[in-house]
Amino acid sequence: MKVVIIGGGASGMLAGISSASQGNETIILEKMNTVGKKLRITGKGRCNITNNISIEKFIENIPGNGKFLYSAFKNFNNQDIINLLKQEGLNTKVERGDRVFPVTDSAQSVIDALYSALKKAGVKIVYNAKVTDLEIKEKEVIGVRYLLNNQEESIKADKVILATGGLSYPATGSTGDGYNIAKKYGHTINNLKPALVPIECYEKDICKSLQGLTLKNVSIKIKDKEKNKIIYQDFGEMLFAHFGVTGPIIISSSSHLIRYKGIEQLLKNKSIELIIDLKPALSEEKLDSRIMRDFQEYKNKDFKNSLDKLLPKKMIETIIKMSEIDPDKKTNVVTKEERIKLAKTIKNLKLTISGFRGIEEAIVTAGGISVKEINPKTMESKIIKGLYFAGEIIDVDAYTGGFNLQIAYSTGVTAGKNIVE
Repeated sequence: MKVVIIGGGASGMLAGISSASQGNETIILEKMNTVGKKLRITGKGRCNITNNISIEKFIENIPGNGKFLYSAFKNFNNQDIINLLKQEGLNTKVERGDRVFPVTDSAQSVIDALYSALKKAGVKIVYNAKVTDLEIKEKEVIGVRYLLNNQEESIKADKVILATGGLSYPATGSTGDGYNIAKKYGHTINNLKPALVPIECYEKDICKSLQGLTLKNVSIKIKDKEKNKIIYQDFGEMLFAHFGVTGPIIISSSSHLIRYKGIEQLLKNKSIELIIDLKPALSEEKLDSRIMRDFQEYKNKDFKNSLDKLLPKKMIETIIKMSEIDPDKKTNVVTKEERIKLAKTIKNLKLTISGFRGIEEAIVTAGGISVKEINPKTMESKIIKGLYFAGEIIDVDAYTGGFNLQIAYSTGVTAGKNIVE
């Protein structure tokens, strides 16, 4: 059986390995000049391969249609990708948050291992092939049309797997081509929007003054001020940017926020608040004691020169302004009330969320081909016979931590292994 896979990303590569292992003649059409282009930039170039938790917990980390993936995860789970890479000579390690990385700390080594598996399986790859359309006869796929060096080409196929990715990081080839093809043949494309994306804030001046500052081991809460309700909380690392905030815990929060009821109006109303606790390990009382000790050490210094041990240097001026304490006041005359206000400011640094960065900056795309139109056990279209889907093109998305890549592998394998004579 001849299988054509459109897209050579994580899902396309795994679909290729899986399909070829069934004895199928398997061809990947990749519009870039190499496979795994987006994989190369994941995990800041280190590649967060997957996560080392149970599949039940995996589903909990997939707010976008997680239950659709039960069969896919049974076909190919987190241990399976670890074992596949190991067979290709690449070992892995588990880090904070059960995130799995290659021991090489190099995303390229993951791509090399998958490429090696593709070659061993006998998968053919055609590069610089931009797919323009499917060939469909009586609601069944029979081939693919594409441009190769600006020449129109076509290839006959018994089955086609569409694994073209989403709209995020278009420079890697994810430009939404697959959505247009699927829509043309009757598939519903659910609202496409950025998921796992940096967050913009109204307090641009504060964020710009802190631009480039990374905060580790902080906790955040996101509050709906209209309902006086905490709607998300997390602990870990974040980063300030000229537009607002980013980093792992911020990006994870965005995936939750985009789904929050009435979010667009709440953002316009300035009703969504980000509260950062810079010292989550200390209660306000213990933090006050710590501040008193520092003041004692710097008792003859100005207040503005007494916070070096407590806070990152870049943040001191901002905290002083927010605490409303005279920066030139000697520490030995700072009042108890002022000290308490300082502690509250450090544990409740508040910013107002104004929106999200564009989809081109998102790690993944939320929305996509409706899961109602895809068989979860095989990834085959319920509309076009012989057409399968894998990866980000499907309306599934997860938090950060290796979950989205595992979705790509598992849906790719499921599509490939279910193509048999």
